Amino acid sequence: MQYRTIARTPVSAIGLGAMPLSIEHRPDEARAIATVHAALDAGVTLVDTADSYQWHAGEAGHNELLIARALARYGGDTSDVLVATKGGRGRPGDGSWTITATPAHLKRAAEASAERLGVDAIGLYQLHKPDPAVPWAESVGALRELLDAGTIRAAGISNVTTAQIRQAHQILGDGLVSVQNQYSPAVRDSEPQLRLSTELGLAFLPWSPLGGIARSSLDGPSGPASAGTAFHHVAAERGVSPQQIALAWLLARSPAVIPVPGASRPASITDSAGAAELTLSTEELARLEEALPGHWPCSAPRPCPGERRRQSRTDGFPAPRRSVRVRPMYGRLAPCGN
Repeated sequence: MQYRTIARTPVSAIGLGAMPLSIEHRPDEARAIATVHAALDAGVTLVDTADSYQWHAGEAGHNELLIARALARYGGDTSDVLVATKGGRGRPGDGSWTITATPAHLKRAAEASAERLGVDAIGLYQLHKPDPAVPWAESVGALRELLDAGTIRAAGISNVTTAQIRQAHQILGDGLVSVQNQYSPAVRDSEPQLRLSTELGLAFLPWSPLGGIARSSLDGPSGPASAGTAFHHVAAERGVSPQQIALAWLLARSPAVIPVPGASRPASITDSAGAAELTLSTEELARLEEALPGHWPCSAPRPCPGERRRQSRTDGFPAPRRSVRVRPMYGRLAPCGN
């Protein structure tokens, strides 16, 4: 496993997005824990969770409790595992997502998350999403208070603009260590946020990093090169899954990038973790870039602060011979809750 850093903490270059283990169509607990253990076996040392990752009403913290149980039951050393959780969102049980990022709520939520995770201080606590009803500086100020109180060791922000990153950096200083936005081959609205994170020395954690890559077999080569996107073509030539190619492409975008692909079965995260050992050639990267929506190399000038209209997940990809349902992670489509 290759490693990158969040602040001064080394973590695996590929993390585990644990949301699918607790939301709609979640696996049973035995398979969920086996998935976490498979991630650890593969060298994954970053697990991304949130207090709102649940399916039914009254299950707040379901995912955090699951991760805590999985780590406790693992037979190996987990002292180097960084559990990153989030607060500021909720799920009333009807499939919807709410946002509450008042300082009082965030402080209570962080304390509750620490208790569920069984830690004295949360390794990385992320503000899940800006609350339009609360001034951004007040929400971020709550993170500052949590840092000062020792409730959390480091802070992150999610679903943010470049202006919000800059303001949070001014308020938190070195306490701000990460940005988590949606970013994938098909959804690249956050290119400016990625560039800014790299400039500021912040880790950039793409959520739903496999958007635009249709599900394929994990049991062998991805299939004939005549099917699917350019990612499928390169995958077929390499004899690996398109998901690995997508994750390797993300890692090549910037040394700040640490993808957190979701998984609900051991085979999925084992395959994803393998992307950390995959280095794409300059020619392969060029081929993938040419097929992407917008065709912007990461180093090229682009609109700022990233308020372009969101592109279709399939825009810019070679037209398939038949309709293909795009899936942002292995298995079913996930609710839009990150």
